[in-house]
Amino acid sequence: MKVAIIHYWLVGMRGGEKVLEGLCRLFPSADIYTHVYNPDVISDVIKRHKIRTTFIQKLPRALHWYNSYLPLMPLALEQIDLRNYDLVISSESGPAKGVITEPEALHVCYCHSPMRYLWDQYFRYLEDRPIYTRAVMRLVFHYLRLYDCASSHRVEKYIANSRYVASRIQQYWRRDAEVIYPPVDINRFTVTPENDGYYLWLGKVVRYKKPDLAVEAFNKNGRNLVVLGDGEQLGVVKRMAKKNITFPGAVDDAAVTRYLEHCKALVFSGIEDFGIVPVEAMACGKPVIAFGRGGVTESVIEDSTGIFFHESTPDSLNQAIKRFESMERHFNPTEIRCQAERFSEALFMDRMWNVITEAWHSKFGANLPIANGLKSASADRKVV
Repeated sequence: MKVAIIHYWLVGMRGGEKVLEGLCRLFPSADIYTHVYNPDVISDVIKRHKIRTTFIQKLPRALHWYNSYLPLMPLALEQIDLRNYDLVISSESGPAKGVITEPEALHVCYCHSPMRYLWDQYFRYLEDRPIYTRAVMRLVFHYLRLYDCASSHRVEKYIANSRYVASRIQQYWRRDAEVIYPPVDINRFTVTPENDGYYLWLGKVVRYKKPDLAVEAFNKNGRNLVVLGDGEQLGVVKRMAKKNITFPGAVDDAAVTRYLEHCKALVFSGIEDFGIVPVEAMACGKPVIAFGRGGVTESVIEDSTGIFFHESTPDSLNQAIKRFESMERHFNPTEIRCQAERFSEALFMDRMWNVITEAWHSKFGANLPIANGLKSASADRKVV
């Protein structure tokens, strides 16, 4: 059996690439196709595979301007020759699912999110752009939405990374999706009951993650906040922050682990499709104070592993912080860690294997052919 994995772009190691690592371990002989690829920032797990790019890679400054080439990506996907593959897995957040497959192949899509800039965050993205580009964006995005809906029917089985994303797949594409949560490297973290007295905000510092909301709240309450990460909004939030808020910037994985293990609690102020960072915090036994919408409501248990605030305002966040501090001693680090273990990589791989084999049997009435090295990898997995 030959397997191809289609991933939108490989320019960093974020949540989508962590899922790709899990797929690479599940299918160690799979080939990977992507629009652009920067090997300097990609893990060895992924780089062990044969990686092929579309013609987007050859365009000027593609590694930096790849988002500007979005209108060309549907055409680029349709130039990928997949005739020799039995199983095609598209990893969808940017354009990936629009490939053309053979009738004798099975196409499974793991959807991190329908493209936000085409759908639920379309008007927010317009606001962020200069006025002279908005007219062009309105026209181009109109046709991209038509393509997005049309290409959704090229997939035979959808898997969503949360119930929140599954509901959006149903709304925009009118397709059902099974939910398999993304893999989290739980073993990378240890439970640390003590803390150094600071709250932690961690992630890409971009507008939709609402770092400004956290900064405004801590400007008011005077507590110590560490904002860890970089992004286009970093300069904005730095200028508005008071002295009780620090910005270490982008750090390596070991430093991220230390900050998580020694924080008082994680502050999660945006709406995410799933949100791996809250699970990583819980793997350290740390509670999560989160805006109560999106995928985080499926991983955090209120008053057991965290606290939700329900209005996207600094005052609502500060009320949640006060509530957390009034009951902080009731949070059990061991119980919080147990909740995080529900999202382990072993469980992700086991569920992916089961869903793919069931989809194969449903289409072809036969068992999934086993590739060299795949059978032993699947047999060694343990269900959590």
